[in-house]
Amino acid sequence: MLDYNPDDLDVTITELLVATSDSADHELPPVVPAVLQLLRKRLGMDVAFVSQIADGRRTFMAVDNAPDFPLLEAGMSDPVEESWCQRVVEGRLPEKMEDAAPYVQSGKAPDPGFTIGTHLSTPVRLADGKVYGTLCCFSRGLQPEADIDRLRYTANLLSEKLSAKPVESAG
Repeated sequence: MLDYNPDDLDVTITELLVATSDSADHELPPVVPAVLQLLRKRLGMDVAFVSQIADGRRTFMAVDNAPDFPLLEAGMSDPVEESWCQRVVEGRLPEKMEDAAPYVQSGKAPDPGFTIGTHLSTPVRLADGKVYGTLCCFSRGLQPEADIDRLRYTANLLSEKLSAKPVESAG
């Protein structure tokens, strides 16, 4: 049973992402780490992040880890073909894996070297259709009620923010 109203979460995320600065050149708004922390906590996850996929690499642009699980840091990067993110973007892995273990055991998902229970990931697509990267979160345990729709909603808002045209200053 959810202990929060999903509409409240959506409103908070909307306010954080929409009410931030209007600058855009495909850079993350500074409020994204706060949004990730909110998502991670409300969805019962251990890690939440936004990745950028470019030049054959997946780079973690913003990360929020549970205090007892300091796994990832913004700026870390790895080859995109080794990432779960790319497999989700390509449709080789589903956006929601209630239990990721069977995907790792079957070789569909690379072994991360630690246990992933529930994994949520969705592409962040720019207005021109190009994939910026992904919005992901995962837990060490199983979180069957984790809501992929919350992640998709947030990814759509982030996409709009990243795709916005910079406002020209009059001058």
